Amino acid sequence: MEKLRRVLSGQDDEEQGLTAQVLDASSLSFNTRLKWFAICFASGIVFSILGTGLLWLPGGIKLFAVFYTLGNIAALASTCFLMGPVKQLKKMFETTRLLATIVMLLCFILTLCAALWWHKKGLALLFCILQFLSMTWYSLSYIPYARDAVIKCCSSLLS
Repeated sequence: MEKLRRVLSGQDDEEQGLTAQVLDASSLSFNTRLKWFAICFASGIVFSILGTGLLWLPGGIKLFAVFYTLGNIAALASTCFLMGPVKQLKKMFETTRLLATIVMLLCFILTLCAALWWHKKGLALLFCILQFLSMTWYSLSYIPYARDAVIKCCSSLLS
């Protein structure tokens, strides 16, 4: 609607910058965004479950690492459909979630490196566990006071 308003008022430029193109590309209807969010999130869950099932096959650690990582990436990318890719990236790199985002992205890369190039099964499994923990910590950053509650729970369990 906003784009139509700009065209009708004569404010629409022929050439748009990259940021404007990305923002326009994310101007899908709410129903479309919701459908693609569900598709992407569900495929992420399917990839993760499929990877977990492949873990028990001989030599399945590589497939597990790849499918589990793809599942987490798909689940993370699904939120781009709800809030748009630029806003998603801005929120990911806010100071409250910067460390969790960096650890999570590093775990994605290190998991794939350990499984596919270094051929270290134990390391790949360790990075998958760290992936899970970093994704959980990242997700908790969107829930008010959730991180504080988890810290208090863990500290009370340890003391």
